[in-house]
Amino acid sequence: MQYDTVLDVKGLNCPLPLLKLKQQLTKASNGDVIQVLATDPAAHLDIGVFIDKSAHQMLLHERDDDIQIFYIKTLI
Repeated sequence: MQYDTVLDVKGLNCPLPLLKLKQQLTKASNGDVIQVLATDPAAHLDIGVFIDKSAHQMLLHERDDDIQIFYIKTLI
């Protein structure tokens, strides 16, 4: 999947991956796709709930061993 920005939050635990994502979203342009790389086992819960309640869109969530990979489209 194509993306505009990589946000590497591997090694950070809750709530830091979500906080870093929120910061990145404020810098992004409408329609940008952010790839988020996270190792926090609960990242899918935090990020998933946030995206469900926001205007942004989760394009894909997948796992590669202990790394969760999210593709989030910014909709501002």
